[in-house]
Amino acid sequence: MAHREKNPGKVMPLIEHIRELRNLILVSMGSFILCAIASFVFSDKIIGLFTSQFNSVSSAVESKLVVTTIIEGFSAQIKVAVYAGFILSLPVHIFNILRFTFPGLDKRQRRAILWFLFASLVLIVFGAYLAYFRIVPLAIGFLTNPYFIPKNVGYLLNYQTNIFYVFSFILWSLAALQMPLVMEILLMMNILKRKAVFRASRFVIVGIFVLAAIITPPDFISQLGVAVPLTVLYFLAIFIAKIFKFGED
Repeated sequence: MAHREKNPGKVMPLIEHIRELRNLILVSMGSFILCAIASFVFSDKIIGLFTSQFNSVSSAVESKLVVTTIIEGFSAQIKVAVYAGFILSLPVHIFNILRFTFPGLDKRQRRAILWFLFASLVLIVFGAYLAYFRIVPLAIGFLTNPYFIPKNVGYLLNYQTNIFYVFSFILWSLAALQMPLVMEILLMMNILKRKAVFRASRFVIVGIFVLAAIITPPDFISQLGVAVPLTVLYFLAIFIAKIFKFGED
């Protein structure tokens, strides 16, 4: 009881902050290592999620995924294990960040962060579904259309290059779909002004299509598949900011 009276705000000394940060970093590193090991054990199933995208190519033309060096299969498994390990352990990293920063935030800030995390999760699920089940199959189907390839020519698809094409495209799509959420946070913090953001919409739309052209394969289907949802989310973020009066002049 006396300790609470001496420290009613539960102020933690600097050394305790450092110790807590060290412990959280160790927990994050441990979770990453465990998730990476588990991902390596089940790497064949994870890789199968990406190689299955090319089944339609194999059935349409004479093709298969091939390796060109003896270490390619092993290096692909290691890379998949590292990437998948980080993604699977990401909730632990986020939880540790929140655990370390929440004591310094007020109730309103905590509630806002939790809402934005929920919105981020929704965008991640939506983006993963859109990229994996819609955009990637359309892009592969378009790029391997027999119209572009003579009948007597088959495909020799590099194993590692093509599975990481699918993997990286999905990750870039998920990252791009977080941009409207970041803009919403900046509007809420009054760093950006809503009217200025709306006036800049024509330039932002051009930038969105340029970004989509950079992170997607060189075909208009996958570019539109990324650019159109991003544009819709951009204006949706402005609309939400107007409802809640974020970014008022």
